[in-house]
Amino acid sequence: MPFINLKLVGKLTREQKQIIAREFSDTLLKVVGKAKDKTQLVIEEYSAENWAKGDNLLG
Repeated sequence: MPFINLKLVGKLTREQKQIIAREFSDTLLKVVGKAKDKTQLVIEEYSAENWAKGDNLLG
């Protein structure tokens, strides 16, 4: 069972999340033959002040 954990800085709309879920599950179906109902996706949204690149906070 595929499990995808998407982490990003910022907020997505519900519509954007739905599109991402559809595109990821479509890709796993096409590339590795995994049924869409077996794919799980978690989207984690972070504020820029909670994310750093190297020793620099993004926010």
